[in-house]
Amino acid sequence: MALMDFIKKQFIDVIHWTEEGDGVLAYRYPMQDFEIQNGAKLTVRDSQMAVFVNEGQVADIFGPGLHTLTTQTLPVLTNLKNWDKLFASPFKSDVYFFSTRLQLDRKWGTPNPITIRDKDFGMVRMRAFGIYSYKLTDPGKFYKEISGTREQYVVDDLDGQLRSLVISSMTDLFGESGVPFIDMAANQSEFSTALKTKLEPVFDRYGLALDSFVVQNVSLPEELQKILDTKISMNMIGDMGRFTQYQVANSIPLAAQNEGGMAGIGAGLGAGMSIGQGMAQAMTQAMQPGASQPAVAAAVAAPAAVNADDIVATLEKLHGLVAKGILSQAEFDAKKAELLGKLS
Repeated sequence: MALMDFIKKQFIDVIHWTEEGDGVLAYRYPMQDFEIQNGAKLTVRDSQMAVFVNEGQVADIFGPGLHTLTTQTLPVLTNLKNWDKLFASPFKSDVYFFSTRLQLDRKWGTPNPITIRDKDFGMVRMRAFGIYSYKLTDPGKFYKEISGTREQYVVDDLDGQLRSLVISSMTDLFGESGVPFIDMAANQSEFSTALKTKLEPVFDRYGLALDSFVVQNVSLPEELQKILDTKISMNMIGDMGRFTQYQVANSIPLAAQNEGGMAGIGAGLGAGMSIGQGMAQAMTQAMQPGASQPAVAAAVAAPAAVNADDIVATLEKLHGLVAKGILSQAEFDAKKAELLGKLS
């Protein structure tokens, strides 16, 4: 009886795989000391595929369903083993199961900033991250290129390779498109679509299908981001010269009421106009395509010299005439607007 039990357990009548958890892409059915019977049953579930491998060579591939193993259902293996009739005796073969379920919420990102040439800022270092999902569609390719003869191959084993492919493709895409970083950051959905299209043939090489790809964020180094914020603020303000005129015009009546009168703000007005117009001119030049990051940073801190002392002195005299009743407030305001207009 013991001998019969030993012989019986050496032959396999039913082959199947029940996935015990998530994340397993490939599983080798335990075949050591076992042989497959003629007419044995192979069960492949809806989210699986099975592959028979003969001496390291991929033979027959089965999709979902219940399969009876004969020479008719194993044509490639039959040819490899030179069976001309129904195989009369049990045979040995490696059997691998592959999960075809979607692998969701796989994360990608740049562990270190990548260097790109940007149309607006020149050479910059950029970071990005997001998520993607994929599924295994060609177990033959996946076996040859990735999993091989391992007993089990899981999603985490593949993540590092796929992340590297994403970063490489993203760098190439930036270089090929010539789209400025600002435009790319403002259109992350289009960027995601373009990158997915570029990655699809790369995934296909390994027997995988890229289901979705999302870019959640792209960013510049902190120091360049501050400069970018400054540029955005200036664009919101508009013409820096007019903005400075507006500030000076509002400050003159208040300053005239304080100790020192108009003379107390002469230096401040000149400095304010110098900084305002200097920043506007320098930022315009520094933000031209190809300008380096140091040039942009220096532009923010490099004012040009503008002398407004004569206009300040004239306004001070006119304000004194208003105090004496010689000029009306309306006449003073009109003349003030005319003089300030010459500063632009």
